[in-house]
Amino acid sequence: MISLVIFDCDGVLVDSEPTSNTILAKALTEAGLPYTQAESMRDFMGRAWEDSLADIERKLDRPAPAGFTEGFRERRDSAFREGIEPIPGVREAIERISAARCVASSGLPEKIRLTLGLTGLLDLFEGRIFSAAEVERGKPAPDLFLHAARSMGHEPGHCAVVEDTPVGIQAARAGGMTALAYVDNAPRGALEAAGAHRTFSDMRDLPALLAALDQASAR
Repeated sequence: MISLVIFDCDGVLVDSEPTSNTILAKALTEAGLPYTQAESMRDFMGRAWEDSLADIERKLDRPAPAGFTEGFRERRDSAFREGIEPIPGVREAIERISAARCVASSGLPEKIRLTLGLTGLLDLFEGRIFSAAEVERGKPAPDLFLHAARSMGHEPGHCAVVEDTPVGIQAARAGGMTALAYVDNAPRGALEAAGAHRTFSDMRDLPALLAALDQASAR
C-alpha cells in the first residue's frame, strides 16, 4: 500500500528543465566548455549542484570562473520569473491522490519554493519540502528520499517516488521505494534502464497508476 508519494520538483511538478539547462549550457559555453541544452540535460539534470559543479570543473580541468554559480542562478531565476509553467495536469492529479505527499528535490529550498510559487503549486506542499542540501549525498544515492520518508513518518517500502531522471529513479530504487518515471525530458528507455517500476507520459494518469499498484499489493 502506497502511503506517501514523494515528488521530484523540476520536470515533475514544474516545467523548468528546458529553461534551466538552456541557461546552464550558455554559462558553460561562456566559461570555455561548449555545451548544448540537450547535452546539459543529459549530464546534469536531476543532480545536486555540488555534484554537477565538481563534474564541470573536472571537464574544465580547472576551477569554475569566479561567480559562475551565482551568475548562473541569477540568470536562471530571472528566466523563471519571466515565465514558467506547471507540468500539464499535475495539480489535478495531486488533488485526486489520497496518499500523503511531499517534494524532495536536488534544488536548494529557496529555488524549490520559487518555482512552486511561480506555478501556483506551493500551497499543495507547504511544510513538506525537502532539499538535497539537507543530506550528505545527492541522487543517485537514496539519502534525500529516505530523509523525506523519515521526516514524513513513512516506511520506504510504502513510498512511491515520481521522478523524471535516471539518477532520480536510481535513488528511489536504492531507497527501496516504488519508482514511477514521468517521461518528458529523458528518454523512456533510459528511465527503464535505471530501474523504473512504471513509466507514464501524462501526469493525469498518475492517480490511476497509484491505485493499480495498491490493488496489486492487496492481492
